[in-house]
Amino acid sequence: MTINNLTNYVAYLEPNGGPRIGHLDFKTSMVTPLSFKSGTPLTNLYQVITVGEQGIKASGAQSFLLSSVKHLPPISGRDVLAVGKNYVEHAKEFNASGYDASDKSDQPTHPVIFTKRATSIIGPEEPILLHPKFTSTVDYEGEIGVIIGKPGFQISEENASDHVWGYTIVNDMTARERQRDHKQFFLGKSPDTFCPMGPVAVPKESLPENLKIQTFVNQELRQEASLSDLIFSIPTLIATISAGQTLQTGDVIATGTPAGVGFGFRPMKFLQTGDEISVSVTGLGTLTNRMATADAANTTSECAESHIPVSNQKAPANSGLTNINGKHLFYQRLGLESGPPVFFIHGLGGSSNYFYPLITKLQSTHSLHLLDLEGHGLSPTSALSTLSITSFADDFYNMSQVVGVNQGVTVIAHSMGSLVALKLALEHPALVSKLILMGPPPNPLPEAGSQGSNARAALVRKEGMLSVVDAIVQAGTSAYVQQNKPLSICAVRSSLLSQDPEGYAKACAALAGSATDPLDIKSLRIPVSIVTGEEDKIGTPALCQKYSEATGGSHVEVLKDVGHWHLFEDVEGTVKAVLTQI
Repeated sequence: MTINNLTNYVAYLEPNGGPRIGHLDFKTSMVTPLSFKSGTPLTNLYQVITVGEQGIKASGAQSFLLSSVKHLPPISGRDVLAVGKNYVEHAKEFNASGYDASDKSDQPTHPVIFTKRATSIIGPEEPILLHPKFTSTVDYEGEIGVIIGKPGFQISEENASDHVWGYTIVNDMTARERQRDHKQFFLGKSPDTFCPMGPVAVPKESLPENLKIQTFVNQELRQEASLSDLIFSIPTLIATISAGQTLQTGDVIATGTPAGVGFGFRPMKFLQTGDEISVSVTGLGTLTNRMATADAANTTSECAESHIPVSNQKAPANSGLTNINGKHLFYQRLGLESGPPVFFIHGLGGSSNYFYPLITKLQSTHSLHLLDLEGHGLSPTSALSTLSITSFADDFYNMSQVVGVNQGVTVIAHSMGSLVALKLALEHPALVSKLILMGPPPNPLPEAGSQGSNARAALVRKEGMLSVVDAIVQAGTSAYVQQNKPLSICAVRSSLLSQDPEGYAKACAALAGSATDPLDIKSLRIPVSIVTGEEDKIGTPALCQKYSEATGGSHVEVLKDVGHWHLFEDVEGTVKAVLTQI
């Protein structure tokens, strides 16, 4: 037995974050967060098993009381392999109970193997459901769970110990009449919440060889035994199970329960609301759960993982994001809260940070609202969400409702964001009082432009942002900037390369879709100002002049030696041009 102060591996849910692994001090109930040696936080026991103790360290984050977080089962996500009638006295009491439909002998000749559904796994202190419409014979079974450390097929008994990583505690809760009536154990063993597990998982090197188990119900000792009492040893179980199937890293084998379960008493002692079951094992602590009320809600389905991918998930567990009509988007409110409101709408390949030079000039006088477009910057995007100019405009309108801004908004927009700004102003004229557009693309987008945007989306999905960055920089910046302003080029490249490929591709598709969504620009009744670059190939000076004519003679400012990335290419000139129109 070796000593390591960081091997009581406990799983927990970080507040406002995701699952994490720490070390639990049994004496103080303090948790020390753990990480890979690289500093990356550990998020599940599969990682712990794979990397080993030598690849793990204390993360440096502050320790905390276990009671301050949600305590998770040490390992989950797979069905638990389990063993029936594996202690002599329990096999006898089972055979005598009337609930054994497997065979009629007191002691099995072969290991009885069954599984418990992964959906039955819960953590310590979580309530166990009574399932009154399913069973009236709820019983407990304290067990020692073996955790497999490396995969194997047809593992010999001699080599079985090499495949054992460590141990945890399992309470193999059972609906006895279902176990009996259906002959096989699966249905009676797998109701939701019927597999409490924990409180920790510990590697075998940190434990004695012969673990002792005790089970208490309402502080009354009901079960007591040790691994040396097993009918079929752990090596035998591993050899038996792996004879025709591969055991995987992280598989849990519940090794069987000793005598003393509820049906072993006369009269039988089945569990009722409020009963507390505690299972203690040498070096593994105590697993405690209570029986819930008969009408307790079953929340198992709420814990099911979604199989719909989310792209650009840069904020762990949506930390720092704002819920805007069901979407978690990155929103910031800066500046003078009582000042006139300004919305910033960035373009394709940008983020709200693009406007930082303007923000520094306006924050002392205006209330500034910044939102990263869905899939861009820090805003994630679900595969279920189809992006369009309309959806982007809707997000900004919904943002205005969330933050309580209903009128008098000046919108400063760049590139594709200009189309979003126009859509917002047309759909919600009472909200927007002024538009300042920087390099607006044509609307409707020509068919060639739409095809090109869709082609770029396909390329990015296949080969990533690196496949398009050079072409965008070459076409999107002026010759002067390319020759004389390397920091400007660096800013454009950094903005593009920081984008999530799928989020960028979906925005490309949104731009392509504007080919069939013409905007009635002539119906605008608010001031519009336009800023563009002398060499802007998207919002060309000629195109901007047409926008000016369509909006009743809007002011157009053309910046010398500037392409499409105005604020990156000429900070002073662009800021001056915009501020004169505020």
